[in-house]
Amino acid sequence: MIDWSEIETVLLDMDGTLLDLKFDNYFWKTVVPEYYAERESISFDEAVTHLEPIFKSQEGQLNWYCLDYWSEELDIDIAKLKVETREHIKELPDTRVFLAAVKKTGKRCVLVTNAHVDSLSVKMQKTGLIEFFDAIVSAHDFGYPKEQQSFWQAFHRLEQFDKSKTVMVDDSLSVLKAADTFGIKYIVAITKPDSSAPPRIVHEFTAVETLSEIQPK
Repeated sequence: MIDWSEIETVLLDMDGTLLDLKFDNYFWKTVVPEYYAERESISFDEAVTHLEPIFKSQEGQLNWYCLDYWSEELDIDIAKLKVETREHIKELPDTRVFLAAVKKTGKRCVLVTNAHVDSLSVKMQKTGLIEFFDAIVSAHDFGYPKEQQSFWQAFHRLEQFDKSKTVMVDDSLSVLKAADTFGIKYIVAITKPDSSAPPRIVHEFTAVETLSEIQPK
């Protein structure tokens, strides 16, 4: 799967790779529509019908991940709502054991996320995973999402990693395709980013259900 003796840099996504995407799905598909429905005095289903196209219009864009954008767009304090629901934030199985194993190897480990800084802060405070990373990078630092080559060019200027000795793990196929196009040699897809959903079938890249399957020994 991965020849860890060749790896110098480990790039890890956060939501759906280290943390259970169940929280984010619950937050955007239940918590936000419920709040919106109550405020607008409409039904939950009406709120979902209204919000779905608004959300979809920003898919793959940096706004999709920007709490400031959605707070302004929906007139909801999204960051505050995330804090209020933070008890639902959970790690995926084997996350901490995997991170500890990577740390033991001494390889540079970087969290690379599209998450907004407010969301990143809430999740790091809740999980305490910050201790495992040599650096934490948000796409918002550069103004481009990980789906775009502009992000990888800017990120590479910052980190200057050897693409041929780097592994990237993510649950988003569009992000992994962008990383692959950029030239990162080892690409790994997480097939079960949401613990409450069945695993996905992934053919394009090395695919694992949990991080334990690629854990360095």
